[in-house]
Amino acid sequence: MSARISLVAAALLGFFAVALGAFGAHGLKSVLEPAMMQVWQTAVLYHLVHSVALLAVGIWHLQQPSVWLARAALMLLVGTLLFSGSLYLMALTGVRILGMITPLGGVSWLIGWSMLMVAGLKTTSQTGIQSDR
Repeated sequence: MSARISLVAAALLGFFAVALGAFGAHGLKSVLEPAMMQVWQTAVLYHLVHSVALLAVGIWHLQQPSVWLARAALMLLVGTLLFSGSLYLMALTGVRILGMITPLGGVSWLIGWSMLMVAGLKTTSQTGIQSDR
């Protein structure tokens, strides 16, 4: 994933995290049962956190192009869609089997964060230049 796409995706994810958080707080609070409201809030929290993480990766990628940063960005995006997306759908529909998708998003995030670690290790401390492309 390019730095430009990472930055645009981060902006879109951030926008929708705020919008869905507000929708949950104002539009769903009286509609959802408390357990499903908690599911919604968990989805929003992780959605917003990973939106900011993707923004940081996009900025880092602009400064130091790296295949590891591109891959990490993709995994953070996929993780958000799978994790938070499945929780949003589960909260709205009450179909709890959708929760089986959620761990796939979590694993995607773990892979993305691991790729960020690799990118950091491949960055030389004195020049800040990636040792790979």
